[in-house]
Amino acid sequence: MRIYLSRPHMSGHEEARVAEAFASNFVAPLGPQLDAFEATVAEYLGGGLHCVGLSSGSAALHLALRVAGVGPGDEVWISSMTFAGGIFPVNYLGATPRFFDLAPASWTLNTDLLAEELAKAARANRLPKAIVPTDLYGQSVDLDRLEALAGQYGVRLIVDSAESLGASIGPRKAGSGGDAAILSFNGNKIITTSGGGMLVTKHKDWADQARFLATQARDPAPHYEHSTYGYNYRLSNICAAIGLGQMQVLDDRAARRREIFARYNAALARSGISFMPEPEGRFSTRWLTALTIDPVQTGTDRETIRLALLEHQIESRPLWKPMHMQPLYRGAPYHGSGVDERLFEHGLCLPSGSDMSDAQQDEVIGHIMAVLSEGKSAR
Repeated sequence: MRIYLSRPHMSGHEEARVAEAFASNFVAPLGPQLDAFEATVAEYLGGGLHCVGLSSGSAALHLALRVAGVGPGDEVWISSMTFAGGIFPVNYLGATPRFFDLAPASWTLNTDLLAEELAKAARANRLPKAIVPTDLYGQSVDLDRLEALAGQYGVRLIVDSAESLGASIGPRKAGSGGDAAILSFNGNKIITTSGGGMLVTKHKDWADQARFLATQARDPAPHYEHSTYGYNYRLSNICAAIGLGQMQVLDDRAARRREIFARYNAALARSGISFMPEPEGRFSTRWLTALTIDPVQTGTDRETIRLALLEHQIESRPLWKPMHMQPLYRGAPYHGSGVDERLFEHGLCLPSGSDMSDAQQDEVIGHIMAVLSEGKSAR
C-alpha cells in the first residue's frame, strides 16, 4: 500500500455538511455553507477579520496583490523558498519579484536581512509595493516584526499562510497578520476543501473589493455591466461545506502531525540529521516533517533516501526549490547567503499525513535507518 506525503483526511463531519447543501439545493457557487465557512475561519483566527472563500490560495494572493495596488513595474519582495503558486500572481500583474533568504533559526523569512534592505531602499527611494513572506511547512513568520517594518516604511504586507493554518506565534494565529493573509485548502494541506483558498484581511473594503473581483466584477445592474475586469475565483458552496466539516477537526489534525514529527525526531535524530527548528514562542502544525541530511556526517544524502523510499512506494519530496534558482526567474534580484539553497540541496519532506498509522510511520523510519546504516550515496 502506497504511503503518501500528505493526503486528504476526512473526519465524517463533511458528509453531513454537504448533505445540507444538497438538501437546500445550494449547489451553485455561493450559498449558506460558504458564508458559514468564511465566518468559522474568521472566528478561529481572531476578531476583526474578514474572510473571502476562493478557488485557490493562488487566487487569494492574486486578489490581495491587486487590491493592494500592485501593478506593472512595481516590486514585490518575497520569500524565495516558496511554492510556485505563491509567486506566479506577481507575474500576472506585471510586477517584478525580489527574492529573500531564510533565517537559519526558523526557516522563515530573514527579517534582519529584510530590515537592512528596506533601509537601503528607503534611502534610494525604491521601496517595494508589497512584501510577501511565506509561512513554511506549518510555521508562522515573525508577524509582529514584519508588521512593524511594513508600517515603518509604508509598505503593504501580505502573508502567505497557505501552509500554516492551525499554527501560531505567541497569542496570534497564523493567517491573521498583515494587511492580508492567504490560506490554501488544497488536497495536501492540513485541512482541505478538495481545492480552494481564502483571503483574510483586517480591511473590510479589501474584502468587499475581493468579493467583487472574484465574481467577474459585475456592477450592480439588472444586466451584466462591467467597469473593470474580474475573475471566476469564488469557492464553491459544496467545497465550503467540506471545509466546515474539516474545521471541526483542525486542531486535532495539527496535534496528530506534531505527534508524527515527534516520532520521527525521536527515531532519526543523530549527527548529520537536522529537523526544521521551532523557535520559542512559535507553535508549528508540522504540516510536513522537514529535515536535512548532511552527506559528510551521515555517509548518504537526501536523494539516496528519497529514492530508497520510492522503491517501497513511499512518497517523500525535496524542500521547495528556491525561486531565484528556477529557470523562470534566472537573474532576478536575490538577497541572502544561500540558507535556502542549502536547505534545498540537503532537505527532505517525509510522509506526514494525519491519517498515517504508527505502523506506516515505523515502515518509513525503518527504510531510512537501513539507508543510514549502509551509508551509501547516490551522488
